[in-house]
Amino acid sequence: MDDDLRERVERAAEKHALLNAVKYESDADVGAVMGPLMGENPDFREHGDEIPGVVGGVVARVNDLSTEEKRERLEELAPEELAEIEAEDEGDDHDLPDLPNAEDYDEVRMRAAPNPNGPWHIGHARMPAVIGTYKERYDGSFVVRFDDTDPETKRPDLDAYDAILEDIDYLGFEPDEVIVASDRLGTYYEHARELIECGGAYTCSCSGEAFSDLKNSGEACPHRDKDESTTMAEFEEMVDGEYDAGEMVLRVRTDIEHKNPALRDWVAFRMIDTPHPREEAASYRCWPMLDFQSGVDDHLTGVTHIIRGIDLQDSAKRQQFVYDYFDWEYPEVVHWGHVQVDAYDVKLSTSELKAKIDAGELDGWDDPRAPTLQSLRRRGIRGEAVVEALTALGTSTSNVDLSMSSIYAENRELVDDEAARYFLVRDGRAFDVEGGPDAGHPPLHPDHEERGERTIPADRVVVEPEDVPAEGERVWLKGYACVRREGDALVATGDSIDAVREGGVDVIHWAPAEDNVEVRMRTPDGDVSGVAEPDFAGTDVDDVVQFERIGFARVDDHGTEESVAYWTHP
Repeated sequence: MDDDLRERVERAAEKHALLNAVKYESDADVGAVMGPLMGENPDFREHGDEIPGVVGGVVARVNDLSTEEKRERLEELAPEELAEIEAEDEGDDHDLPDLPNAEDYDEVRMRAAPNPNGPWHIGHARMPAVIGTYKERYDGSFVVRFDDTDPETKRPDLDAYDAILEDIDYLGFEPDEVIVASDRLGTYYEHARELIECGGAYTCSCSGEAFSDLKNSGEACPHRDKDESTTMAEFEEMVDGEYDAGEMVLRVRTDIEHKNPALRDWVAFRMIDTPHPREEAASYRCWPMLDFQSGVDDHLTGVTHIIRGIDLQDSAKRQQFVYDYFDWEYPEVVHWGHVQVDAYDVKLSTSELKAKIDAGELDGWDDPRAPTLQSLRRRGIRGEAVVEALTALGTSTSNVDLSMSSIYAENRELVDDEAARYFLVRDGRAFDVEGGPDAGHPPLHPDHEERGERTIPADRVVVEPEDVPAEGERVWLKGYACVRREGDALVATGDSIDAVREGGVDVIHWAPAEDNVEVRMRTPDGDVSGVAEPDFAGTDVDDVVQFERIGFARVDDHGTEESVAYWTHP
């Protein structure tokens, strides 16, 4: 590792060590520093074997400082990130910290900028959940901008535009403005021309490999000193589609010796031969890179605050060059870490989910095994529960884990009081019932007697295999009576409920063996078959019910052969 690289690693490591120590009011941890350090500086990765040793020394020096010295040093190195931490400390009444410098703006205006290559998975929901919550807190506005200017490697899905807007509606928010970037090519071209006129861009026909070698060695591209008129003429030829893919790009003139090679003369426009799937954009072949398009749109749409992943810090730095050329003021930026979701075997990846759907491994975007918002919606999980769980994660720069149990807990609070109760028996074993009444009458809801009772025929019943009592043992059929097993029969004993309270008799659910409803319950672990009590047939599609001792479920369909329910959560 040369001295220049070591200095850069030490400087970056000191900042992240201080952030870690100040945020958690404790000593910095090498492991916690390595993640954001490597994410923010991808060129460090090739030196992965040497980096931890350097970071360890920096962390040790930081940990020798007092609490006040750490905070003072962090204020020197990263005042904006220190302000974010302090805002979090002061935001005790909210899961989300106050936005930086929000009081300096007449209106807080934020944007979600999805790539419409498919419906949203749970991780995508974090952005609209947080932005929508900030909009309500500050009485601001919420822009949705579809960043669809890559028709090849991140090819848009024509159905995804509406699907994403439906996902936002499901979460409980309504955007104040919806923008489609592929409708705005003329705007991006005009700003490219202005950039050329002020000396901020040049056309380059170097191969990607050749330019990369020049960039990494800090050497200027031979096209860098091209005169304005030549650059403008060649850019117009790009707009007219006169070059093939890879033959010509437009670069933003930055600092070819910048300490971060990723910021050196980055590409603003390139040629793409693949037509855009939207008919309105299919004729264009000169497309802006995301950093140029997004930077221009953020300014033109009046965005005041941007939330983006900490791994995208270079985007702000690239865009700052364009903003400086145009004398624009850059929006406030909040960086956060990635969110990981448990309880799924499928990765949070739109492309991987699409591949599994295409291969028939998933039935669609709303398959209960898919970690998508469409799946949660079909399972009967309310958008409000998703928003509450996601905003509770805050906006930490550290990666965070979202436990599905937190979404389930939020949703249970919303549906429990409304959900009628029913019995569902899976893989049941049948018994005749002797000596008791003809039917059981458990309540529709244990906390609301006024809602009435269910009627469950009880001459012959099925119970789940693990609930089958041993010969001579008693169980309490919930809503019916205490029974004792005698061979293939369950015989009513006449015992009162005290048998449960004092005698250790288990309470089990049950269903009639003949007069029942065939149910297929779709779950994240696969489909489960069973039979439900007859009153379940009277539920409406979209009702969320509780199958007692099993969990909540959303009624999806009542067919002639079977009813279908989607498992919601325990």
